[in-house]
Amino acid sequence: MAKYSKKAGEKVEKAVHEEKEGKLKTGSGKKVTSKKQAIAIGLSEARKEGAKVPKKKGD
Repeated sequence: MAKYSKKAGEKVEKAVHEEKEGKLKTGSGKKVTSKKQAIAIGLSEARKEGAKVPKKKGD
């Protein structure tokens, strides 16, 4: 299991919460429908802020 920083965990938690409320949107403006998408968005935001997050698969 990958280890994420506390900041990354908070970002993912926030994204999943927004997804459950129906407020989370993709970059193109569509509603996020799956938990996996929400987690990916949270990790991506954390990565942009410099949090300790493993590289994307395929990179």
